Amino acid sequence: MRAGGGNMKAKRSTRRPRVRLAPAHRLLTPAAGGGPVLVTRAGRVRLNATAATVLALCDGSCTQAEIAARVAGSTDPALAADVRAFLEAARRSGWILER
Repeated sequence: MRAGGGNMKAKRSTRRPRVRLAPAHRLLTPAAGGGPVLVTRAGRVRLNATAATVLALCDGSCTQAEIAARVAGSTDPALAADVRAFLEAARRSGWILER
């Protein structure tokens, strides 16, 4: 018989992964116009205002769902879906990580 009993079950984590920018990626907002830019190892990517807002929230404190809710609010489900799609594309591109 094992110490501590034989009915030990693995605890399931209810913590959702938090989203953050990948290492070597920086979000810049140039003071002299030009708009927001994501700096990656491969170069620079120009962003629209919504994409910059989404990536600015990728600081490791929010989940994808929380980011979508913050950007779109509760009144625009189409925008929330677009934000989730953008986050998924950013993850596939290596711009963000979930931990």
